[in-house]
Amino acid sequence: MTQYAAMPDFALEFLDITCTFKSPQDPKQPQEQGYTAVANTTLRIRAGEFVSVVGPTGCGKSTLLNVGAGLLTPSAGTVKVFGQPLTGINTRAGYMFQSEALMPWRSAIDNVMVGLQYHGIPDAEARRQAQAWLQRVGLGEFGERYPHQLSGGMRKRTALAQVLALDPDIILMDEPFSALDIQTRQLMENEVLDLWAAKKKAVLFITHDLDEAIAMSDRVVVLSAGPATHPMGEFEIDLPRPRDVAEVRNQPRFIELHSQIWGVLRDEVLKGYAQQLKKAA
Repeated sequence: MTQYAAMPDFALEFLDITCTFKSPQDPKQPQEQGYTAVANTTLRIRAGEFVSVVGPTGCGKSTLLNVGAGLLTPSAGTVKVFGQPLTGINTRAGYMFQSEALMPWRSAIDNVMVGLQYHGIPDAEARRQAQAWLQRVGLGEFGERYPHQLSGGMRKRTALAQVLALDPDIILMDEPFSALDIQTRQLMENEVLDLWAAKKKAVLFITHDLDEAIAMSDRVVVLSAGPATHPMGEFEIDLPRPRDVAEVRNQPRFIELHSQIWGVLRDEVLKGYAQQLKKAA
């Protein structure tokens, strides 16, 4: 397990976080008798660090991400952003969702512009910055196309440009490439790593794919099966950078790390699978 010293450079801290939800069928149910998705979880992400979180389906990974974004208030515990308690929306974070988040009635460049406009940047300057980011993600010639005219990979590139255009200090990513084919997915993973290396933002990356987590990260955190999920282990990824996500998988150290992490994750995946079967029965 990673040991933390007293350091001032944490971008995002989850301190003893618990998230309990009341049953929608019983609104009078006491909070403490509800479903506890996350329990007593402490996790810290340093400025400039790329951290991936893996765990079984339904274990609370996205819940934790929503807490970090300020979209969900924990039942207990504290979230800190660069040392300050988070109250409300995390304005220093950008969020790239798993599901399609582009506005279908806006072109690619207009989708990238929307956050800049919301922050009060004049339209002409917002358009210039949006075009520059589309260029950086390889879509400089596609700005006037609408989402339905773009491939899945191109829509993900547009969403990435939309997040990065705001220059957030923290980037939250919820399985952003899970719906892509393997070739497009690897291209996007390398794209993210290249952009991250240039800016060195703090990244909290949620994924089901252990290979993806190891290939991209500085550190991988394994969550237990739910309910009451919590970290089961943390692993430093000491593979040299820069990395190509396809080539790095062939390195002996990658295989060694995969074996170590899977040794912790495997039992939790089996527990989570058994719980899913029980619910379906």
